[in-house]
Amino acid sequence: MMPTPEDARHKKAQPLQYSICVSGAAAGKTVLADAGLAERLGMAIAKAGHVLTTGATVGLPYYAAKGAQDQGGMSVGFSPASSLREHLRKYRLPRDVFDFINFTGMNYVGRDLYLVQSSDAILSVGGRIGSLHEFTSAIEAGKPCGVLVGSGGAADMIPNLINSLEPEFNELIIYDDNPERLVERILLLLDVKYKDIRDHLAKYDDSWFMKDPNRKG
Repeated sequence: MMPTPEDARHKKAQPLQYSICVSGAAAGKTVLADAGLAERLGMAIAKAGHVLTTGATVGLPYYAAKGAQDQGGMSVGFSPASSLREHLRKYRLPRDVFDFINFTGMNYVGRDLYLVQSSDAILSVGGRIGSLHEFTSAIEAGKPCGVLVGSGGAADMIPNLINSLEPEFNELIIYDDNPERLVERILLLLDVKYKDIRDHLAKYDDSWFMKDPNRKG
């Protein structure tokens, strides 16, 4: 018997996927040093079944996106451009390692905020001032943040900054020097943060909001 639309609506919910951003330098000395680390972060995110988000740019975010795609995962880029033409011609950014590009039209500063707000967690590797901006925006927004210590640049500056600035959400920051372990630990933190959602999805199907609350069953 062929499944009906009603059957499709009542299928069990899919496992919860998180959108995890890898934030790192597009240029500078940490790119060459940390390319392999960024790629390992992307691969670990994809292997765990989650979605990688980046700034749709070159450098470390590019290597992370490549790692995710090589692992068969989903890579979503958030571009500062307002169109593909602008993305390629004005900003001279890549498109080959992204399954989807969100053309924000917000330039770099606005793109950073949009990327952070669209992600469930942020992972910092290497990085320069833009990466630091994404990290501080994430902490202010109460997003879990993973920092790959030993990768240089902004990532290695963050521990001292946190000690000095004492942010409100200090408990949401995880430090590790191993990419795979950092992803594993940030996923555990996300599982705690979204426990109510995961419990809900385990109990109800994805069409729960379409059901008549007065109907039994």
